[in-house]
Formats: sequence, structure tokens, C-alpha cells
Amino acid sequence: MGKILAICTSPRRGTLKTPVPSAVLTPEWGIVGDAHGGIWHRQVSLLSAEKIEAFRQKLWVDYGAFGENLVVEGFDLATLPVPSFFAIGDAVLEMTQIGKECHSDCAIRRQTGDCIMPREGVFARVVKGGTIHTGDEMKLLPTPADLPLRAAVITLSDKGSRGEREDKSGPLIVEMLTATGYKVEEALLLPDDAAQLKTQLLRLADARQVNLILTTGGTGFAPRDITPEVTLSVAERNAPGIAEAMRYHSLTITPRGMLSRAASVLRGKTLIVNLPGSPKAVKENLEYILPSLAHGIRLAAGLDGECARK
Repeated sequence: MGKILAICTSPRRGTLKTPVPSAVLTPEWGIVGDAHGGIWHRQVSLLSAEKIEAFRQKLWVDYGAFGENLVVEGFDLATLPVPSFFAIGDAVLEMTQIGKECHSDCAIRRQTGDCIMPREGVFARVVKGGTIHTGDEMKLLPTPADLPLRAAVITLSDKGSRGEREDKSGPLIVEMLTATGYKVEEALLLPDDAAQLKTQLLRLADARQVNLILTTGGTGFAPRDITPEVTLSVAERNAPGIAEAMRYHSLTITPRGMLSRAASVLRGKTLIVNLPGSPKAVKENLEYILPSLAHGIRLAAGLDGECARK
């Protein structure tokens, strides 16, 4: 059980928020009148009151100074898993992300040289609307047992990112995952750039805590094909069997299957798998591995028991 110590809003992003006595939460939008409302996963930001108090030992800041919407007493929010669900009166929030990159023009960082929002802030979307007030209780709800597995898709393509080529592989992966019951949280189109890919893999695995990240493109021999190296650089555990199975299956179709350098790894509870770049190869490989992925993902997330035969 927690308590809302402050509700803060602002009309523009990147500015300090100011306390208000109450606010209206709108489903799939956020706080009415707040600049961060929208059809996305970071509709409402929350900070633990205890973290703000610790920062105040160095420098006094008012509630809202870090850009947080809700100051919550009683929860160490950044230690909770994604997704977590909270009830405030009739309203329900789903926590969707832990931390974020600080704005380059972040007001509090300009003032103090530090900002706890990237480390301690969490973000949520509004599942059920309602009016909330300062002083309201906030309850941590049980996580529903029937939640779908959550996935993200990243297409790596220099030409695609410049708008010179239509991305057909990424939307195909989204379609196949959705048809299998996954909830695709994000689909990104990036250039073949190691720094950008690493940033997104870390964000999706650590902050958004999706169960599965599928990449497409950048697994061949061309100088700009860097997807496997970046994937391996963020790995905490290897999961080579998936990539090996895809190469085995591809070799039954074309001898060029041996040229794939795709990797498959685990970071925390997130499985990351590199798929080829062409839609045809994506379909062939994903159809082959998809039936076996869910069990492995659920094992990694602690949702299933051991898979040994009795």
C-alpha cells in the first residue's frame, strides 16, 4: 500500500511540473492537461517519495522538479517488475518502463547537475480512468496470470531508415507475432549503426523488460552488418541453439544458409534473436522457431517449470 503525496503537471515537456490538488486520468492518454499525455507507453511518470527525500539531503527540490507526475510514498518503484499494476481509487495504471534518458535540456539537471528520474523514475499508461487526489492510497495489484508475452521488433536497414526502401520484414514479424498471441510493444526502424542498436536493445531489455526482441537485417558478411556483434555485446547468457536451428533449417532450403551470422542470446529475462533481412527468409526462419520460443521465454521469465521429461 502506498500514498500519493503529490500530483504534478505541466503544459510543456522538458519543464518543471507544479503540484495540483487533483487530476483526471484518461484511458490510453494520461493526465488531462499534462504535456506527456498521448497514445504511447509513457503517459504518466512516477517517483518514489523516499528517493526525492534522499536527494533533498543534497539539495532541496520541490515536488515536480524532476518532471514526475505522481510522487508516491511506500514503494521503491524502480525495483518492481514491468509490467506492474496499480489502483488509485477507480483508476488503474500499468507500469511500462523503468528509467529513461534525460532530456538534453532537462531543467533539473541544468540547476543541480544531477537528475534521479533516469535511475528511479518509472512510467505507466492508464488502463482505467478516474479522478485522483493528493492523499489517495495507491495499491499494488496482483499481476494477471493470463497476460500475453511482450515483444519488440527492430529492423536494421540504412536504406530503410532513410526512406529509400520499404521495410517489409519488420511489419511481417509484427504480423506473425501478433497472430501467435504476442503483444508487440514497439517496432523500430534503425540504420545499421552499432551505437543506436545497442541503446535500443538495452532500453527494451532493461527498461521496458519485454520478453522477446526480434531483429531483422544486418546478419550477413557486408561491412555494415553489425547486428550479431552488438547482440552478443549486450548478452548475459548465450542461447546458441536458436540461431543454430535457423541455420540448419535454412540449409535445407538454400546452401547460402551457412552464410548467416545470426546470434541468439539472453539478457536478464529477455530473449534476443537475430533474423535475416529478407521477408522470405524471415518467414521461413520465424515459422520454424516460433512454436518453441514461448516455452523458453516463459522459463527465462520464471513463468514455467523445468522442461525435463518425466
